[in-house]
Parts: sequence; C-alpha cells; structure tokens
Amino acid sequence: MNSSSAPEPAFDALYRDVILDHYRAPHGKAKLARIDGRADGMNPICGDEVDVHLAVSPDGRIEGVHLDSRGCAISVSSGSILYDLIIGTTPTEARRILAAVKAVLHGGDLPAEPNLGDFDALEGVKKFPVRIKCALLPWTTLDEALRDLESRADAPATSAPATNEGKQS
Repeated sequence: MNSSSAPEPAFDALYRDVILDHYRAPHGKAKLARIDGRADGMNPICGDEVDVHLAVSPDGRIEGVHLDSRGCAISVSSGSILYDLIIGTTPTEARRILAAVKAVLHGGDLPAEPNLGDFDALEGVKKFPVRIKCALLPWTTLDEALRDLESRADAPATSAPATNEGKQS
C-alpha cells in the first residue's frame, strides 16, 4: 500500500468462511420451469447485478427461487442466503424476513424471530456503509419480484414443477 492512499478497511472479519462458501457455491442457481414473479436488480455504483425469479405453489408458498447473481462475494453470498431463508415461505413470511434483513443492515440487532440462519455472517457489513448496498441488492430485488408476483392477475400454473433443486441446509 502506498502512503498516499487511504487505508483499506479490515475485511478479514467480514469475509468469514460462511460468506466464502456461499460465494463459491451459491444456492438457488437452478432454473425454474415456471416463473410467477421476477425482477432484475443492479447496483450502478459497483456493477453488481442480480435476477430473482419466483415460483409459487397452489397453496401460496414460494416453492422455487432462481437467483442469477453477478458481483462481489457479499452480494452473491447474500443472494444465496436469501434462497435458504425464503424457499418454502409465503410471500408474507418472505417480506417479514426481508424487513428483518434491512433492519439489521441499517444498524439493528439480529432478531430472535424470524431466524435469519447464515445471515448473521453478513451482520458485519453494516460497519462498512459502502458494502450495505451490495448485501441489500438481492433483497431489494426480491421485494420487486414479490411486487411483480402480486401484480400478476393469473394464478400460478400447477402443471410444471418449479425446480428440481431442493432446500439446502
């Protein structure tokens, strides 16, 4: 590092093993046979991009999530964790998780409920304001995909399975 540049924040604590695991093998990559809601998001500051596709079962649960994330480890990992947290939930439950994630990244404490699983590994992002948008991108795009889902007048088709990818632990 040369002496005229600003010191780089210590990201060692930020890039914990769980973040790197989600980055290297992100969950939710399987394409959906049916898309009931979709949105594309981009962070113009850093260039991160994410596409979120949702499929909902006849009983109203999110049975399929496809994420195509292109960007930094924080953004891709956040999308992978999003998949783990919302697969099998209702859109209302997904919005509750979304609200908790936003609250944590904007300075709040991790809530007891809803359980945010591996998201606790991203809690440290709130110490780095420039990285908050990276972590939030999949979640704000999920919010848009849920709005798209709600705006569609047709009920989800039930003839094709949403995906072959199961919930990953």
